[in-house]
Amino acid sequence: MQKTVDVKKASDGGVYVRRGAQNLPVNTPDALDRLHRNKGITSFETNTVPVPLDLVANSDVVIGFMLEVVPIAEPLPWLKKQLLVVDEKPTVAAVLLFSDEPQAALPKRSAIKIYRYKTSGSEGSRDTLAFDPITVEGCLYEQIGAAVNETTRLIEQIRVLGDDGLEAIRYPQVTLHEIITNAVLHRDYGIADDVHVRIFDNRVEVESPGRLPAHITPDNILNERFSRNGNIVRLINKFPNPPNKDVGEGLNTAFAAMKQLKLAFPVIRQADNSVIVDIKHQRLGSPEEIIMEYLDDNPEVTNRKVRELTGIGSENEVKRIFYRLAQANQIERVPGKGGGHAAWRKVPQAEELDASGSLF
Repeated sequence: MQKTVDVKKASDGGVYVRRGAQNLPVNTPDALDRLHRNKGITSFETNTVPVPLDLVANSDVVIGFMLEVVPIAEPLPWLKKQLLVVDEKPTVAAVLLFSDEPQAALPKRSAIKIYRYKTSGSEGSRDTLAFDPITVEGCLYEQIGAAVNETTRLIEQIRVLGDDGLEAIRYPQVTLHEIITNAVLHRDYGIADDVHVRIFDNRVEVESPGRLPAHITPDNILNERFSRNGNIVRLINKFPNPPNKDVGEGLNTAFAAMKQLKLAFPVIRQADNSVIVDIKHQRLGSPEEIIMEYLDDNPEVTNRKVRELTGIGSENEVKRIFYRLAQANQIERVPGKGGGHAAWRKVPQAEELDASGSLF
């Protein structure tokens, strides 16, 4: 069923949202307000914040911005001209962009939390948490850069078994940058929650508060455009070396960078009140194709190495793939290696695999 662009009432006068097979009533002012934001009818960024104007008109951030971008203007008149000050109060967008510490005015809805879980499991837990979560604060411009750098630093500490011993996991930094930027700029600031970056042994999860807005879905997000926070997106693009290009190509760039490293594309999924992007350290292609490509450059491959390359969690599933390739005369057991040291090698003059993983 297609999303509608407005809020429609049912025959009983109530408003309902569809969740799976259920029609859930929207029967509180807060829930109705959130529905309007989800539809893209309203945006929390235009709400005013009851704080002193000096918070945005005389901050280090705004002074540095004005000197660099519009040196002939004064901060307060310029902010008013951009509709970032309404009735002598700064808007949410103004606080997020130009306050030195937005978190003081907008607590629990304007920071980024970074976690490191020492597990490849489906969820992290207190037992697998490597250290207390890191909180990244500051204005959005500085926050995005700091969060990307910290995430990259933590990922580079993860080691996996490679051909030459333990090797650092590689993710394209541009992918991390674009997905974290997207999470910060397009989140629903009306929800009292932070952006969460969870680093696992085999993937990174980036969770952004708020459902996908308007007509955007996980299926069309790479082809369609809609900006929930139009002022934030437009104005952060005016900063020197902005984190966004404001041309709607951020996620496409992230996907292209993963493809270039032959890693699986990120997976975008929608939860009840958030959007989660899974960035897996998983090779792009069928397991059979990945095995044969690996053996093009390496003399042998182990079960552990295949699970690392493909993201397959089951040792027995990898064994079944080995046996299928052996039956097709593609690979053979390495003599003298069995049990925990078992390895497979390419059969001389083995047939090629097509792109789908099937034999010609």
